[in-house]
Amino acid sequence: MLKLPVCRLFARRVAPGGGQSAKAAHIRLGQAGEEAAAMLLTRAGFTLLDRNWRQGRLELDMVCRDGREVVFVEVKTRRSDGYGGPAAAVTPAKQRALARAAQAWLTAHDAWQNPCRFDVVCLLRHGDTFSAEHYPHAFDFSPALDSGHAPWQPW
Repeated sequence: MLKLPVCRLFARRVAPGGGQSAKAAHIRLGQAGEEAAAMLLTRAGFTLLDRNWRQGRLELDMVCRDGREVVFVEVKTRRSDGYGGPAAAVTPAKQRALARAAQAWLTAHDAWQNPCRFDVVCLLRHGDTFSAEHYPHAFDFSPALDSGHAPWQPW
């Protein structure tokens, strides 16, 4: 388990009526977690291609390149490991949504020829640090969404 500092940019509190709208605590926590995950992945040699990529209701936290592979990264950040911790939030329904978003990203970037995988980065906040766990190849998605493309695709 790796310890990462909490990003101070998102840990700052804004007083009510102070001219800026205060973001909800869970939004600030998620943003700080994504910053920590980006730092973890870039230190590991990943190249960040996209962050918070959206198309309609589909969303990807991060899209990276690891060697030749396109890596779709889901980041889960929690204050505690109650209720199963961050990894428990990557349910089968969430995995299907991520696969649909990955398909949309590959189509939008004409990148179907690239091998890809799904990783999950789980972060727990401990005061001013995060403990982080990176799960490469966290899940496969076997139902065919688009069988007309390369055979390496996990969906």
